[in-house]
Amino acid sequence: MTTALRRIIFIAIIAVIWEATSRLSGLPAFMFPSLSQVLTTLFHGIVDGQILVAVFKSLSRLLIGFAIAISLGVFLGYLIWRFKLVEDTLGFLVTALQSIPSIVWFPLAIIWFGLNDISILFIVTIGATWTMTVSAASGFKNVPTLYQRVAKTFGSKGFHFVRTVILPASVPQMISGLRIAWAFSWRALMAGELLGAGGGLGQMLEMGRSLGQMDLVISVMIIIGVIGTIMDNIVFMRLEKSVQRKWGLN
Repeated sequence: MTTALRRIIFIAIIAVIWEATSRLSGLPAFMFPSLSQVLTTLFHGIVDGQILVAVFKSLSRLLIGFAIAISLGVFLGYLIWRFKLVEDTLGFLVTALQSIPSIVWFPLAIIWFGLNDISILFIVTIGATWTMTVSAASGFKNVPTLYQRVAKTFGSKGFHFVRTVILPASVPQMISGLRIAWAFSWRALMAGELLGAGGGLGQMLEMGRSLGQMDLVISVMIIIGVIGTIMDNIVFMRLEKSVQRKWGLN
């Protein structure tokens, strides 16, 4: 039995249990909607474009914030790896900041930028930057000393040394950091949109909660899960396998 078939059967079992439990539990629909009700809401939301617009707004914010976080994280990770003083100061601070939930920054973001897209982008970036920084610094530090010595023996130095030796050798570990940073970005985005403005999936969640439409809430949760699964399996896992094949690790 293939992995895909196992997953299909597993999801089908969950769907049957969900539908049966909802119908037999006696709970009102606003508390425990059936799968058929959720799928109907999801279908109508896609057909009328409401969900598609929200997905576009959320993904646009997410991709911008994630791109900024990757750039900042790799740069800060390089500084932490390259300079002992930065490692002892900034590295220590980054470790502390990593433990702070990104939503904690939202009150400051509102004061600094107002209740708008910039505030949401700010906490999305914050949500992924520290994780990416730690991952990049760790990846740079774990580059085998042999690679570095051989490259320096052949005269590689400066930017050429970083570009041809340090960055390629640290890619496998940084990919793991990318997957974690992506997950943190999603969480930060949903938290920001739940409290913020300007549409998006998070605001649809809040609308469903305020109207008591749990079918809408679960529909949005399904969309988020599907997008996350697609990104993890199509983008990150394929990228990871490609790197592993290139390095002879698979």
